[in-house]
Amino acid sequence: MPGTNAFREPSSPSTYEEKIKRSLFIANVSPCHNENEAREFLTLIVSKYRDATHNCRAYVLSNGSEYSSDDGEPSGTAGRPILNAIKRSGLVNVIVVVTRYFGGVKLGVRGLIDAYGETAAKALELCGSIECVLTSAVKITLGYNTVGNVTRLLESAGALNLKWNYTENVSVECDVPVDEAERLTGELDEMKARGLIEEFEFAE
Repeated sequence: MPGTNAFREPSSPSTYEEKIKRSLFIANVSPCHNENEAREFLTLIVSKYRDATHNCRAYVLSNGSEYSSDDGEPSGTAGRPILNAIKRSGLVNVIVVVTRYFGGVKLGVRGLIDAYGETAAKALELCGSIECVLTSAVKITLGYNTVGNVTRLLESAGALNLKWNYTENVSVECDVPVDEAERLTGELDEMKARGLIEEFEFAE
């Protein structure tokens, strides 16, 4: 079961739009796993709505990185409310861009905060979510006679994406939930000491 390193991210992009006092607000949500993906999505949205008044945005990544921009709106009235909506949703690895077409009526500071925050929140409700787990990659080298032992050990650790390679010896590469990595290291150390496996290595 996922432990302390479990997190939720969007399962799909989503869009929500609403007209508030003649201004049109369009919130677009997309999964993103690093700053480059966030920038690429922003570039796509800015190109799509090139005639918009503002393209305000925020993102939160699973590594703790976060960012927000008011994109010309009064300080704290757009990017921060979008960021707060993301945090309330509990999602990470997500970017939200809220595009505004000004309709001629000023909303004021409170009106802007509410408009950007609420449209972001409604778009986040539409994107769905999936549960993910932080993992560490490990490679184990062993003999043919201990394949069963290692298979059972990896199954008990919830290993994912197993790739077996059968040559003169056997090697397996897989991803292990971070919560299980310490326990697995101890058991692999013991198996190596007993000659049941040859080597193992966790990726940096």
